[in-house]
Amino acid sequence: MADSQGNAEIHAQVLIVEDEVEHAYVMAEALRRPGHVCTIVNGLEGAEDELRHGSFDVIVTDLVMDYETAGLKVLELAKLHQPDAETLMVTAHGDVPTAKAAMKGGAYDFIEKPLDLEMFRNLVHRAAETVLLRHQNTRLKGQVDAAYGFEGIVGESVPIRQVITMIKQVAPSDIAVLIVGESGTGKELIASAVHKHSRRAQKRYVTFNAASQSETLLEDQLFGHVRGAYTGADRDREGVFEYADGGTLFLDEIGDMPLPMQSKLLRVLETGEIVRLGANEMRKSDVRFVSATNRNLKSRVEEGTFREDLYYRIKGAEIIVPPLRERRDDIPPLVNHALGKFAAQLGRPILTISQPALMRLVAYSWPGNVRELLNVIQKMIVMNTGQTIDVRDVPAEIRAEDGKESAGFRSLAGVGLDRLEKEAIRQTLAMTGGNREQAAQLLGIGERTLYRKLREYGLK
Repeated sequence: MADSQGNAEIHAQVLIVEDEVEHAYVMAEALRRPGHVCTIVNGLEGAEDELRHGSFDVIVTDLVMDYETAGLKVLELAKLHQPDAETLMVTAHGDVPTAKAAMKGGAYDFIEKPLDLEMFRNLVHRAAETVLLRHQNTRLKGQVDAAYGFEGIVGESVPIRQVITMIKQVAPSDIAVLIVGESGTGKELIASAVHKHSRRAQKRYVTFNAASQSETLLEDQLFGHVRGAYTGADRDREGVFEYADGGTLFLDEIGDMPLPMQSKLLRVLETGEIVRLGANEMRKSDVRFVSATNRNLKSRVEEGTFREDLYYRIKGAEIIVPPLRERRDDIPPLVNHALGKFAAQLGRPILTISQPALMRLVAYSWPGNVRELLNVIQKMIVMNTGQTIDVRDVPAEIRAEDGKESAGFRSLAGVGLDRLEKEAIRQTLAMTGGNREQAAQLLGIGERTLYRKLREYGLK
């Protein structure tokens, strides 16, 4: 809506809904002169189609069209399909009370016929300014979250926002939480965030990994032992359940726990009582239990390698962390966060990254997820002697994968430019996870131009 420097000049996407064709074109011409982009429809059906599939900043609708309150229906559809837009009502003098009622229903303002075109332009401009300010505030908040993250969780994609919302919802309770995601997705950060936002935040937060441990060692570390329980046990020792009493216990890789230990864990979770190895008396343990796995526990239940009753006991609330390849629009903020983090650790100025290098990182599939990305950024900073990370600094395996994808494209000879442009937009949107702002930057065009191209090519 604004120019690339963020100046006050505003070019809004405007939808004009007016059944009087000549009047619609007069309004559109008045708005096109200062640079607004106008789409005209002449009835409710066309308005609904545009509101469902287009993208608009301001909707201008006549109040009375097919029937007396058709404009109110347009307002209702706008609120449903274009919640960030503002709607202006155009009305005859006798319908002013209805227009005022529309404002209570969410309309930005109304203007009476016959139109004072200068007043009309000013009103649309103010509505567009309101939308622009809202977008800037949202973008600023996203930049702050991307820079500092939520408890270290960096990202602004829809999946990550959903994860953060889930954390905030479940943290205040004592419900058991199961975090599911591939290795390297940041399950430990999520478990820590659950603890920090719980009523146990001032108590201990204890982490324990259940993978690759024998049953006896696992039982000892979870529940502790008394002196003489086995050879070498020369003193009493509390397990992690006792040590975390009053706080949160995070058990990682619970899907790898031996089957006999699962029944003992279930009993502790159900009774809140533990028995140390070599002892008879029960000890109370009050912990908030959070666990994580990169396994499909439902499949393991069907295979008979994970207890069904334990599965439902630990899955009080389930937080699913998507892999990085499914939220590629988080890669740029993660890269910028990592550049600042590792530069500070190494005592170096913060490096910048070129757009082609960033595109290579966004296009890569990241089988090791966020952990792999952070390791790559750290390596590039260590090996770089300049001020900018460029494509040549990107590890060969990442460039090789990108090259394989490019090699799969058929010859472009004879392909129409419009088809090339449509495919470039489609692939860039896919690469950025649907982030239109980032896609526009990568394509080297303005957001307004991208919105127009999306409608032109029928892309969503």
